[in-house]
Amino acid sequence: MAGDGKNGERGLGAFLAGVRIALGNQVVRAVFRGLSKRATCTYSDMGEVNAPLVYHLLAAYAGASVSGCPFTVRFLKPFIGLLLDTMVKLLHGDVEIVKEALRDPPVRRGVALVLEGLGLYGVTVPQKLPAPFLVVWNFTNMCNLRCLHCYQRADKPLPDELTLEEKLDVVRQLDEANVAAVALSGGEPTIHPHFERVLGEIARRGMYAAVATNGWVFADIERLKRAVDLGLRYVEVSVDSANPRKHDWFRGVPGSWQRAVKALENAVKLGVNHAMAVTITKANIDEVEDILDLAESIGVKRVVFFNFVPTGRGKENLWLDLTPEEREEFMRTVFHEMKKRGIEIEVTAPQYGRVALQESGGREVIATHFASEASADPVVKAVAEFVGGCGAGRIYAAIQPNGDVAPCVFLPVKVGSLREKSFREIWEESPLLQKLRDRDNLRGFCKRCPYRAICGGCRARAYAYLGDPLGPDPGCIYNKRVWDAIEKALKEAGRLTEKELREIWRVVEELEKGSGSEAAATRRPVEAIAR
Repeated sequence: MAGDGKNGERGLGAFLAGVRIALGNQVVRAVFRGLSKRATCTYSDMGEVNAPLVYHLLAAYAGASVSGCPFTVRFLKPFIGLLLDTMVKLLHGDVEIVKEALRDPPVRRGVALVLEGLGLYGVTVPQKLPAPFLVVWNFTNMCNLRCLHCYQRADKPLPDELTLEEKLDVVRQLDEANVAAVALSGGEPTIHPHFERVLGEIARRGMYAAVATNGWVFADIERLKRAVDLGLRYVEVSVDSANPRKHDWFRGVPGSWQRAVKALENAVKLGVNHAMAVTITKANIDEVEDILDLAESIGVKRVVFFNFVPTGRGKENLWLDLTPEEREEFMRTVFHEMKKRGIEIEVTAPQYGRVALQESGGREVIATHFASEASADPVVKAVAEFVGGCGAGRIYAAIQPNGDVAPCVFLPVKVGSLREKSFREIWEESPLLQKLRDRDNLRGFCKRCPYRAICGGCRARAYAYLGDPLGPDPGCIYNKRVWDAIEKALKEAGRLTEKELREIWRVVEELEKGSGSEAAATRRPVEAIAR
């Protein structure tokens, strides 16, 4: 929901700030609380759509051709229109930019979700939502590559993967939960025989359809075009080095770099929204500029640097992980590269929001990682507080190939099964997801960090190293003492028992409180990876 330059600040950024102000009023909040009820309206371009009342009101506000709505929509339309116009204009926004954005069904879904969350929970920091903006679906465990860092340990399909009928039912559940976007990942989703059928169903239901891929299949432009014709809106292709031989070594299959680059060239040629995805590790941290040069030479407009988290096959390659100092320097370098280049650069490490704030003197809002509540600009503040850094279990969730639900693809803790409960039930009832939505539940320095509202630490990294998704993120420079203890202990660590893991956590807490001896702490093995 971040703004993209002036249009973002004058459009949805101002809109978000405005609705937060408006829904601070108890009467307005009570109205919106009642608009989560679903109803069916008829759209000239989509036919009958069953969605929350607030979705239909936003469509009417944007000027969409919609009819057959319940009396509530017709009655509230002028009131809601006046309210939204007023709030956007008060913050010097552009009403027409907002309306243009809301004509896109997935954007409308996302904004409706925000309004529903504000109605149900009021203004929270970061904002709680009744469903995730994004669900990343590990569509299958099958894969044609063997990447060193694979969080899924992808290889062959699992024996209990969802059937096509079950997959289509999952899409229905996500639609009924009002999820705005679904990204198919894996494994490699594009090689699965169900890929196109399910992709088309996601798009047909008005959700934003995305895919994360190694690019092998989409090196064939006709295959990519077919996916776009089915409704694919965004394709993210993994490239882990500007050097073809290095990328192929990392990915385990010769020729994978060439096909990934070709897939990106095809995306540029077809004009589909796209990104180059790069997992930043010790293997490629020295070639950030070369990777960005490669992206620009292809015509790529967006590069996403992913935070390496040691899970799946990554457990076997801990040497790939960056130290907190390396990650900090990398994020600062990338921030300044973005200022110099005509390219959008994102970093999934939640600390990037804090780094951007510090490097810009509190003035910058950048794509997906934001600015601080300390900013004087209400638009900047609203965007920052909505997204709030790590979104695991809060603004996004993961689905495994067998229908298990997890807070994040990098945090493989089962919180429910779609074969046993609906997605909405799992999202609302899971104790772990509820804890992740309240930063008062964090432990260690992450709980008292002044930047916790815009960062919150990587919950997956805390789980990977400490066995506790609410623990401190050892990848952050502010948790350097924790990382130092882990790094030293890893040199002599073996596999740990549950008793030893509990002892490790006690030692970490001692370090965080400043009590106990660091020397004594680092004598104990701290590798929670074996969990």
